[in-house]
Amino acid sequence: MSEPQNQLPHCPVALAAALRVLPLAPLSLSLTVFSRKIAKNNPGLFQRLGEYDRTDFVLDPVDLPIVMCLNPNRGQPKVKLTRRSALGTARISGPLAALLGLVHGAFDGDALFFSRDLVIEGDTGAALALRNAIDDAELDLAQEAGVLSGPFARPLHQLIALAERRTGLCLTRPEDATIW
Repeated sequence: MSEPQNQLPHCPVALAAALRVLPLAPLSLSLTVFSRKIAKNNPGLFQRLGEYDRTDFVLDPVDLPIVMCLNPNRGQPKVKLTRRSALGTARISGPLAALLGLVHGAFDGDALFFSRDLVIEGDTGAALALRNAIDDAELDLAQEAGVLSGPFARPLHQLIALAERRTGLCLTRPEDATIW
């Protein structure tokens, strides 16, 4: 029996193992700072959320032992990682590859939803508003990280490119967005 043509890559086992033991508070703080820099560089991202600009979104990479709680907080986002389930207005669950692919515009959200690689629970209007805001921003998380890393941007981009090749995860925005 052949494998599906569009099978998503698996999250690296080492990453999942590390997240089982690493303290989550420093990671949460780092992600909050990073998301605030993204908000500053892309002010329309959180403005586009409209009535959902203070909504608690739960992003659940099912192949990792954590969940991410994101509150846009009117353009001053807050991120909290937890090892247990979290409550939110909308929950978006799927493999890390699918979630990263959505952010980078590499995967079509509708295709992921209908293939059951992505599960939306709670307020679907809120989830759709988040998806549309991210789509419109055309984010590239590696590029955003490079801007923050100053003189280390080039080695960071080389490291990210290596990680992307080795894992198959979409860590940058493809030049021809929506590949699946």
